[in-house]
Amino acid sequence: MPEDIKSRYHSILDRINTACKLAGRDPSGITLVAVSKTKPDSDVLELIDAGHLHFGENRAKALEDRMASIEDPNVQWHFIGTLQTNKIKFMAQRVNWIQSVHKKKALEEIEKRAAAENREINVLIQVNISEEDQKSGCDPEELETILNTAQPLAHVKVKGLMGMATLSDNPEIVRPEFRKLRTLRDEHRHMESGSVSLEQLSMGMTNDLEVAIEEGATMVRVGTAIFGERNY
Repeated sequence: MPEDIKSRYHSILDRINTACKLAGRDPSGITLVAVSKTKPDSDVLELIDAGHLHFGENRAKALEDRMASIEDPNVQWHFIGTLQTNKIKFMAQRVNWIQSVHKKKALEEIEKRAAAENREINVLIQVNISEEDQKSGCDPEELETILNTAQPLAHVKVKGLMGMATLSDNPEIVRPEFRKLRTLRDEHRHMESGSVSLEQLSMGMTNDLEVAIEEGATMVRVGTAIFGERNY
């Protein structure tokens, strides 16, 4: 593995371990999703060789291509970008996690496509915790309706919530947003029935993963800090 990727990857693991220690949490309870968008397959394969198995993409076509070229059955593929319902059919055969579901219509389409493939797909419900118009996600008031839709589904498994915080160099700015997502999760745990269980909280990226872990994150999404700057 190129030394820069290897050192960056282990640096992020060290940050996660330190944050968990300070928060009194077990690092094994945190899943690092390495966001590999625009990077070559060789970089992803090097991380797989190092034992890393969770990878995220934010564009449906990029994910489709990545899943087709890297066929390791142990890899868990996450879609983390804005979800267009008409793109679900292109990922349903292989994707393991869709983290950005924010409409009932998307849940129903994932159920249809997963049933056709005779497999289950884990999803997270994305909530707009930053209240920014450009950020995807349902309003908190819509969450109960979406979860009700999910409960009877056979091929979609709602595992928790996802949120994208305000982009800020000061992680304390986003602490209330992470706390909001955790509180929403806790307030809706009574809806854990059928295909709904809410153990996962996907929140936190490079700048704010420590605060996210302090506030209860179980998944953090890190890209540039592992793979280096991207070529757009």
